[in-house]
Amino acid sequence: MDSVKDSGLAPDNRPSVFLSYARADQKRALSVIAALEQSGLRVWWDGLLEGGDTFLPTTEAALESADAVMVLWSKTSVDSHWVRDEATRGRERGCLVPISLDGTHAPLGFRQFQLIDLTKWRGKADAAEFQAAVRAVHGFAGQPHRAPSKPAGKAPTRRSVLIGAGSAAVALGGGYALWRALMPGAAKASENTIAVIPFSNLGDESQAYFSAGLSEELRATLSRNQMLRIAAPTSSAEFRGNDQDVLTIAKRLGVAHVLRGSVRSGSELIRVSVELLNGRDARVDWSETIDRKPSDVLAMQTEIAAIVSRALANEINAQAVAEGRSGDLAQIGGTKNAGAFDAYLRGKALAESSASEETDRAALAQFDAAIKLDGNYASALAARSKVLAVIANETSRIDEARLFYDRAIASAEAAVNAAPKLAEAYSALGYAIYNGRLDPKAARQSYERSRELGEGDADVLRTFALYCAYTERALDADAAIASSIALDPLNPGAFRAAGHIAFARRDYDLTEARMRQALELNPKLSAANATLGSAMFLTGRNQEALKAYAAEPTAFIRLSGEAIVQARLGNKPAAEAAFNELLSDYGAASKYQQAQVLAQWGQGPQALERLREAAAVRDSGLLLARADPLLDPIRTLPEFSQLLSKMGLS
Repeated sequence: MDSVKDSGLAPDNRPSVFLSYARADQKRALSVIAALEQSGLRVWWDGLLEGGDTFLPTTEAALESADAVMVLWSKTSVDSHWVRDEATRGRERGCLVPISLDGTHAPLGFRQFQLIDLTKWRGKADAAEFQAAVRAVHGFAGQPHRAPSKPAGKAPTRRSVLIGAGSAAVALGGGYALWRALMPGAAKASENTIAVIPFSNLGDESQAYFSAGLSEELRATLSRNQMLRIAAPTSSAEFRGNDQDVLTIAKRLGVAHVLRGSVRSGSELIRVSVELLNGRDARVDWSETIDRKPSDVLAMQTEIAAIVSRALANEINAQAVAEGRSGDLAQIGGTKNAGAFDAYLRGKALAESSASEETDRAALAQFDAAIKLDGNYASALAARSKVLAVIANETSRIDEARLFYDRAIASAEAAVNAAPKLAEAYSALGYAIYNGRLDPKAARQSYERSRELGEGDADVLRTFALYCAYTERALDADAAIASSIALDPLNPGAFRAAGHIAFARRDYDLTEARMRQALELNPKLSAANATLGSAMFLTGRNQEALKAYAAEPTAFIRLSGEAIVQARLGNKPAAEAAFNELLSDYGAASKYQQAQVLAQWGQGPQALERLREAAAVRDSGLLLARADPLLDPIRTLPEFSQLLSKMGLS
């Protein structure tokens, strides 16, 4: 028996926790287990092991399968090699939830993680400090958090855990088998996971934007059904025009189903052929060819999404509709105007090309055209806000940048008003306020709402994770980026973001690992080599750091890094040459990078002055200052704290 269905147990999609603790702390651990289970979580602990189970393989498998690894640090457990090993794996997997039972600090190597203090906890599941840990687990599992509704019961025993699961536990043959049965996603992808591969364009090359855009909008429509888990577009696009077989695609993306199709568009008719394939044996579960007039393309998109949801599992879509979570055009920010939809798809294609400021401005023109045809087209308003923020970052004129950010905020606010449940609208608003006005407090509400609505959107999760990382919310950042990577495992930007998050908390080993993953996917990815170089520099590997900086394609980041490392190597002429090139080529636009260099050169007053100048021109680099390791040499200066406080960044 190797499936939930065969075992007679109902599928259990609750978030799962691997609990690591020292034997001397078992009494407190049992209280934690009881409260976790009352909070709706599944817990694996060594008390689940049956007599005759092989301890190491069973424990390792559970450690690899759990959504989160919760470690109970205490005076005893910090000296336990077992606990440290399990905590290390949780850190490597990016799902560590550290708890202090008695006020003991985590050992070296784990202090970059925000520690949840349960010293004064009295065993109540609804206590604020305990619910902080529960929220972290839900975040790693990519599921919404709901507070417990019943009072805590007595601590579980190994016997009650097994009996409570039903007599099937005996038939399955041991505690670990039960654990696996209760985790349908541990050995294989859950049935509600699907990847939408960009549709092939069978018509004129000028219509390629339409086939790609239609499949992307179909993916977005499906992702708003919260009963489904949809692979993100960047990872799915890896297989655009790719002849890899369905089994390979499903395995690489970690999904149970693959949706692919083709589009042939003409002036009077659009033909879309779609097939849903099973990722385990490549059989076709459903296929259909749909012909529609161009004016009916919007209805066709929604029609296909509904059919796919039903094909995956009738009960999934039925439950989502019953709970109002399947999404409709009015709710998700769509349009009923075919012309507006076409302009929006053209704008998306231009924006995603990231070719130049010229293509970004061309994308803006298309979004403007879409909004002119439908002023309440929230998805277009949100996309317009994002591209306005991109242009603001590209321009070298400070006054123009402020104007673009103001327009980005206004566009995002209009998107929120038009579609109050559109996650990307709140994400765009949070980003524009955070970067345009350098106001993390004002941006927080929008970011929080985007996280709440966007649990299936990898881009929303990634943006939220970076915001949390630079506002010192380590657990929230870790949970969000873990969910983003799970949805988008082939996106180099996701791993780069994870590297930035690790760098902000000074975990340089993890920074290096994540940046290497990003560069393996895209060797030309901006800012990845520079952050890799910074991690190497801060761990004393100066020659390696210099090579990493030399490979950085973004010049002003490369120059600041080279100026720092050359000075450390004692090569003053090379350091000054890089710094002078930074000044001459980028001037006021590089004030923050200049401050980093001067701080590392030991010129604290000059570094602080550059930061003040950066503040005067509202340099968005200042948002990194609160957590930037390269500014550590001046972090203890009173003037540094005063500057951050004055800007609302402390």
